[in-house]
Amino acid sequence: MTMISRTSVNRRSGPVFDFVLVLATIIVACIGLVMVYTATRATLLAAGDDPHLYLKKQALFVVLGVFVMVVFALFDYRRFEPVAIPLYLLSVLSLLGVMALGSHVQGSQRWFSLGSIQIQPSEFAVIGLIIAVAAYCDRRSEEGLAWKDVFKLLILSGIPIGLVLIQPDLGTAIIMMIVLLVMLAVAGLPIRILVFLVIGVVLLALMAVETGILHAYQVARLTTFLNPNSTSTNPQVVAAIYNTTEAKNAIGAGGFFGTGLLHGAQTNLGYVPEQSTDFIFTAVGEQLGFVGAVGLLTLLGVIAWRVLHAAGQSRDVFGRLVCTGLFTFLAFSVFQNAGMTMGIMPITGIPLPFVSYGGTAVISFFLAVGLALSVGAHRRMR
Repeated sequence: MTMISRTSVNRRSGPVFDFVLVLATIIVACIGLVMVYTATRATLLAAGDDPHLYLKKQALFVVLGVFVMVVFALFDYRRFEPVAIPLYLLSVLSLLGVMALGSHVQGSQRWFSLGSIQIQPSEFAVIGLIIAVAAYCDRRSEEGLAWKDVFKLLILSGIPIGLVLIQPDLGTAIIMMIVLLVMLAVAGLPIRILVFLVIGVVLLALMAVETGILHAYQVARLTTFLNPNSTSTNPQVVAAIYNTTEAKNAIGAGGFFGTGLLHGAQTNLGYVPEQSTDFIFTAVGEQLGFVGAVGLLTLLGVIAWRVLHAAGQSRDVFGRLVCTGLFTFLAFSVFQNAGMTMGIMPITGIPLPFVSYGGTAVISFFLAVGLALSVGAHRRMR
C-alpha cells in the first residue's frame, strides 16, 4: 500500500508541460516556413537559384529550435540562478567579440559568420539579461529594491544595451530596456523610482537623437514615423517612407481573405524590402488577408498568454521574473514587428517571433518558450 502511494505521488509530482504553448509555437513556426518560402521563391527563381533554398534553411532552424526548446523544458530552470552572472558575462563577451571579429552587413556588425551560417549574439543577450536581472531581484526580494539596487541593475543592463546600440541594433536595445523596466515593476520597484526611470529613458532617447548618437538612417526612421507625409528629399527619409508605403500596400492588397498563397503581386514582384525577415508580416497580410493575419496574431497572443500564465503560476520570484521578461520579449517583438508594417510603430530590425527568416532569432525564441515550459512544469514538482 505504501509503495503504491509513493508511486502515485511521484507521478503527480513529475513535470507536466503546457501542451497548448507547445502546440501554438509549432503551428506558428510552420506558418513561418510557408511565409518564408512564398516571400523568397520568386526572387530565387529570377536569379536561377533553388526556390526552396531559404525554406530548407528555415526548416533546419526550426528543427534545431524545437530541439533547444525540449532540452530547456526538461532542464530545471532553478539551476540557472547560481550561474546567472557567468551566463551574463558570456553574453557580454559575445557582444564584444562580434565587435572585433563580426562580419559587416549593410553597415551593421552584428553577426559571427561561420561559412553560410550567421550567428547574432544580441538575440541571446536578451535572454542572458533576463536571467541576470531575475537572479539579482530574487536575492533582494526579502529586503526589497532600493536606489542602490537600481544603480547596480542599470549598470548591469547598460553594458549589453550599450554594446548592442554600437552594432548598431536599435530595435534589440529598445527591447532590452523595455524588458528591464517591466521586470523591475513586477519585482516590486517603488512607483516613484519607476517613474524616474521612465522619464530618464525618454530623456536619453531625446539626447541620442539630438547629439547624433543614433545613426542618420535610424533618425530618419523615427522622424518618418512621426511625420509619415514628409516631403523631405533626404534619401534615407525617402527610403523609410518607401518601405512603410509598400508594406501597407501589400497588407491592404490582401483584403479580407487574401490573394492566396503564391498569388500576391507585391510579394511575387519583390516590392517590399527585406520581406522574408523584418517585413514578413506583409506576406501574411497580402496572401492570407485580414483573417489570416488576425489568426496568426491570435496564435502569437496565445504563446505570450501561456508564458505570462507560467509567470503567474510560478512559486518563486526567480521563475516569475524570468517568465515576465520572456513574455515582454515575445509580446513586444510581435507588437513592434507587426506595428511597423502597418505604420503604427517606427521601423526597427526586430523579427516576428517564429515567422521571420533567421536562425539565431528562431532558436532564441524557441529557447524562451523552453524556459517558460520549464518554469510551468517544475512548479508542480516537489
